[in-house]
Amino acid sequence: MAQTFSGRHVANVLIRVFGFREAGQKGSHLKLKKKGIEGEVVAIVPLHRELATGTLHGVLGLAGVEYKEFLKAARK
Repeated sequence: MAQTFSGRHVANVLIRVFGFREAGQKGSHLKLKKKGIEGEVVAIVPLHRELATGTLHGVLGLAGVEYKEFLKAARK
């Protein structure tokens, strides 16, 4: 069974490990930003109790983070 994560946990890992910062919030969606090689990278994280697998992969895709890298960082 796939491991599930809350939106807040995903955001915290992206901030703590991958260098993102909070850039705003609209309703239950948190905007994260970081400076990348080709400009600014923006990821939107829904602050739900549990993110669906597809939603998690979508967030990580926007952030430019591989799923396996995220799992390693989330376990620390």
